Amino acid sequence: MSPIGPFAPRGSDAAPDIAPGQIPGLPGAPVRTPVRSGEAAVGPGLWPAILGRLATRQLWIELYGLPGYGLTLGGGKVTAFASTPRDFRPHDPAPGKGFLVGRFILAGASMEVEPPADPWNRPSPTRPFAVELHAFNWLPALMAQGDRGAREALRLTLGWVDAFARWSPFAWGPDILPRRVINLACAARRMGAVATEAERLKLADSLARQTRQLLRPPGGLATKAERLTAAAIGGCVLAGSPGQGLRRRALAALPAALKTTVLPDGGHASRSPQAGLELLLDLLTLDDALSQLSEPTPDPVSEAIARLTRGLRLLTLPDGRLASFQGGGPSSAARVAAARAHDEAVEDAAPTGVVAGLSRVAGALLTVVADVAGPAHGAWGATACAQPLALEVLCGKDRLFTGSGWTPAATDRQALRLTPAHSTLTLGERSLNEPLGGWKGELLGPRLVGPPIHVTHDQRAGDGAVWLEMEHDGWTEAFGLTHQRRLYLDQRLDELRAEERLFPTPGRREVVRPIASPYAIRFQLEPGVQASLARDKRSILLRGGSGRGWWFRTDGPDLAVEPSVHIDAGLTRRSLQIVVRGSARTDAETKVRWKLSPAGASGEAG
Repeated sequence: MSPIGPFAPRGSDAAPDIAPGQIPGLPGAPVRTPVRSGEAAVGPGLWPAILGRLATRQLWIELYGLPGYGLTLGGGKVTAFASTPRDFRPHDPAPGKGFLVGRFILAGASMEVEPPADPWNRPSPTRPFAVELHAFNWLPALMAQGDRGAREALRLTLGWVDAFARWSPFAWGPDILPRRVINLACAARRMGAVATEAERLKLADSLARQTRQLLRPPGGLATKAERLTAAAIGGCVLAGSPGQGLRRRALAALPAALKTTVLPDGGHASRSPQAGLELLLDLLTLDDALSQLSEPTPDPVSEAIARLTRGLRLLTLPDGRLASFQGGGPSSAARVAAARAHDEAVEDAAPTGVVAGLSRVAGALLTVVADVAGPAHGAWGATACAQPLALEVLCGKDRLFTGSGWTPAATDRQALRLTPAHSTLTLGERSLNEPLGGWKGELLGPRLVGPPIHVTHDQRAGDGAVWLEMEHDGWTEAFGLTHQRRLYLDQRLDELRAEERLFPTPGRREVVRPIASPYAIRFQLEPGVQASLARDKRSILLRGGSGRGWWFRTDGPDLAVEPSVHIDAGLTRRSLQIVVRGSARTDAETKVRWKLSPAGASGEAG
């Protein structure tokens, strides 16, 4: 018999001595294996998008880059600002003091620019810094510094206009332009109050031109609702017929975009809770801007706000932050509270349900959120993560099990979108799907590519208990196995019991070759969570911020606490992960059980 499987000796053609009935590789399975690339191939369904993008990208670059293109963004003269929309996002005013003296700290990088110089004609230290800078995400903190801040904000804004009046792919791109328009729209009236007549006209003209660009291609499906919302807000701020015309055009197209973007259950089409939160905050700003003009908010906009609010209610966890899945970070408790301030619904003590493929079950202390759907695909897949059946578990307000916290802001941390970066199971130390890279990724963005992942789930409630059973077929193509995760939440004992099951996928036509593959069941821990491996090597004592202890126990072959990383507000932090390792046969069933229970509970060691 020839050596097969990932454990075969390298550089040797000699067959090992294997007794009849044994599986090659099983006895010698290594307990530590580096993550290997699955080398996901680009399927034929992606080529139409690639060819279409190839055909149009250069066209738009050449068209918008023409010397006379700026003339097409002109319109009726805007002489005043009609409203001051409220930005519902909470902003820390402290960084604004640094901005006043030219100290820009954005996305974990810094730049020193002594006034009267500005940051526009110099290279940014990192791409995330440049995104934050050109999106004007520094503007609210600077405006919080009173009239001095408003004057400095005006100076920096007019400096940007001088440097970037002509369209450019980065500064005027569909990922940056909507945020800049919203930030400028919310501050324009106050900046105009400290400006000269010529400066005010220049500011209004620039805002009008940028708002008009939002209504033009390209942009893509995934950002269409955001772009149209920003354009409508810009139209609310600009006085007279130019603002009214922009407002009407944006509001006419917005309902269709919202219907595609906001799911009936209140989730975002990308399946990212944070994306839904940010869109809700933008729509609340639009609603406020329309009310200042005494104009009614269109019913589709009001309905989208209501749906997103219902979804946010379920996806807000006991620590006040969001469930962290599918390219959405936990955000902050203050930001979530600001988006929910208008919500008058009575809070359920233990809300349960499913939003955007995220299932929530809860007891008195334990809250569990599980990813029970496949990752978003197509244009929505640019922020998707290949992490089916991933878990987040909160014990009280302590978030114990979580994911890597990856968001699109961490453009240089694409590996954290792979399967091992969340609390789920991997086989062969591979990822199920991978972000699109190379020139194709440059064209279409880093959308997730690879075989489709079909996920099913069943949730039932009994007397003092909740069952959640889920499975996916993502490992079928490579290993012929299905992963099933069964959860049993005992609401009386505040105990979570689970069973991980790998079994041959029913109905496979090809013959499953009997080999062994290493599995790893990971539980990513929130930064700051303490983990102590007990002497029995089967138990780990966990303590979160509250100091309350919880025992993690398993019957898996190998249990370890290992280093990991976590993205927090765009910064990479050290963290820990629990890893249960072993080997699974491709022709038989493998089961691993684990349990999470309060330390000191009946029958538990202290």
